[in-house]
Amino acid sequence: MKKIFIILITLTFNLIYSHSSNYNIYEFSNRQTLGDINEDGEINIQDVILLINLVLNNEYDDLADLNSDSIVNVLDVVQIVNIILYGAENQECVEEDYLTVGILTNISEQIYNNDESINAYSIYSWSSDELDRILSGNGIPNHEVGTFPNANCPNTISEQNVNANFTLFPEIILDEGDYGIGGPNGASAYALNSVKFDPATAGRCDDDGVCSLAQGQGQWNIEALGHDTFDFGDDMNHAHVQPSGEYHYHGIPELLLDFLGQEENMVLVGWAVDGFPVYARYGYLDACDANSEITTPQPSWRLKDEPDPGRPEILTELSGGPGGGQTNLDIPIPMGAFTQDFEYIEGYGDLDECNGRIGITPEFSEGIYYYMVTDEFPYFSRCLKGEFSSGNGGGGNPPNCDEVPPGAPCCGDGICGVGHENPNNCPEDCP
Repeated sequence: MKKIFIILITLTFNLIYSHSSNYNIYEFSNRQTLGDINEDGEINIQDVILLINLVLNNEYDDLADLNSDSIVNVLDVVQIVNIILYGAENQECVEEDYLTVGILTNISEQIYNNDESINAYSIYSWSSDELDRILSGNGIPNHEVGTFPNANCPNTISEQNVNANFTLFPEIILDEGDYGIGGPNGASAYALNSVKFDPATAGRCDDDGVCSLAQGQGQWNIEALGHDTFDFGDDMNHAHVQPSGEYHYHGIPELLLDFLGQEENMVLVGWAVDGFPVYARYGYLDACDANSEITTPQPSWRLKDEPDPGRPEILTELSGGPGGGQTNLDIPIPMGAFTQDFEYIEGYGDLDECNGRIGITPEFSEGIYYYMVTDEFPYFSRCLKGEFSSGNGGGGNPPNCDEVPPGAPCCGDGICGVGHENPNNCPEDCP
């Protein structure tokens, strides 16, 4: 048997070097990849030698089982040689039954954050049972934050009681997504450090340009990011603090990515309440090809060519929230300040309406649906594709107007607000 494999090794090396002009070293980012047996980020002759040794010693390594038949044998040797000589075949990923069992379900951290705005422990844990991923935490970030309170965000960061369950078997149930998440409807997702993602705001303006950054009246929803007209006091992590003391992210959590060591790799930063993973900024150029280069997938939302009828062009009064009580302001409101300034164009970018897509990730080599936090609007998903429970994200239904503070988005206010209601969960506002 060993003589046969010595001959095989000789033939393999002769084959590779006889095709030296086509000989490739396949490089990968810092992740596990089938064929990269020594996990050095490359598939090359060293991996061939390790694979043949595994066969000779009748040993198994899942990175050496290229054809996924639970056996390491000569068929895997042939496949890895083909990868080196001719390149890896493009992988396909399709919508199917997904499972996230065993992915980041053994995390328990207690990290003291001595930032002057915190001075408390960041405590969070992720575990699982047979059906659910289980989060327990205190909502305290594990990284540096901005100064809170500040002039535009007069709230102090405080510990929260974060307990949430996420299915380990997420399923896409909606083509266009459920917008009944965020704000008074509950968190749409949680970062690994138990800080929630909540991209929308309670700020609104009416048609006359009378605006409030909290519990505002009117149909024009103010965005937290992407403009300078309204200042919500957000920090370098695109985050600020709610009156409840909840520190939360509106966009990319920059210093959390530093903590996770992202650099320019695809990094899982959290989980949406429907059970699908959340990644930030980077992904594969070809969503279904783990060998394609790392890029920044783009949203398919864009600024409208023209403002909607009735949209206020001038901020005339700031009536409530931080800075409230200012009148006769006469400040232009640029396009991009309101949620309604944007429109979804299918295929305009790389991501769908909910800022997600199906693709391969470092944790899911067969592909999965995942959401992305992006540098451009919508920054984070305003809708979810999967099923989620009322305890985690509002049950998919917006609250009735008698259940929320005046001016907060609700079903029955006559406004089909982007990021809040849709024809499925509030037909009276969205006929």
